[in-house]
Amino acid sequence: MLRFAGHNFEPLPSGALFWHARQTLLVADLHFEKMASFARRGQMLPPYDTGLTLSRLEADLRRTGARHLISLGDTFHRADASKLLSNADRMRLDAITESVSCTWLSGNHDPAPHAIGGECCVELEIDGLTLSHEPVKGRIGLVAGHLHPAARIAMAGRTARSACFVHDNRMMILPAYGSSTGALNILSPAFVGLLNWPSVEVTMLGRDRTYPVSVKRLVRG
Repeated sequence: MLRFAGHNFEPLPSGALFWHARQTLLVADLHFEKMASFARRGQMLPPYDTGLTLSRLEADLRRTGARHLISLGDTFHRADASKLLSNADRMRLDAITESVSCTWLSGNHDPAPHAIGGECCVELEIDGLTLSHEPVKGRIGLVAGHLHPAARIAMAGRTARSACFVHDNRMMILPAYGSSTGALNILSPAFVGLLNWPSVEVTMLGRDRTYPVSVKRLVRG
């Protein structure tokens, strides 16, 4: 379990965060239609990222039994990408929005409301927490995405790198959930000043589970 701001969460190896008390699955930065957008512009990239991300999301909803889904922004890679979904992917997404209550927060890639089921809003406040897309220095109880955090650790002469959850009990940043998203080392300049480093806790994603790691093992790269 991961404890943040007085609440207990289950970090999943997919990058989702399950809030048991609210029966809510939190995800960030799905970036639906990212590869498809590139492919339509002539780049030789396989346009299957949306289907892979939907499979991950369907599996997490089944596993947790979540009744609510909240996406913390950048659900789509482009503002108009919801209109570019294939019929098969649109049917799968519609099935999700019909089976659970969905809230889609706006992100820098998709600031406008989507043409899909569920509620669209800029941010959300639940039980003393603020759910939003971008981390903001100094905000207390903020759960966000946007930066696609990752950690590299050194141990026994070897290193390992993976996407991660990171928080300082005031702000938590979720890893990117989309199958085609990259990840940024939490020691990079983008994270400087956001977190109170002595209080930072890091949970890395593994193949079948998540792993809390000591910040003393973190390295750049």
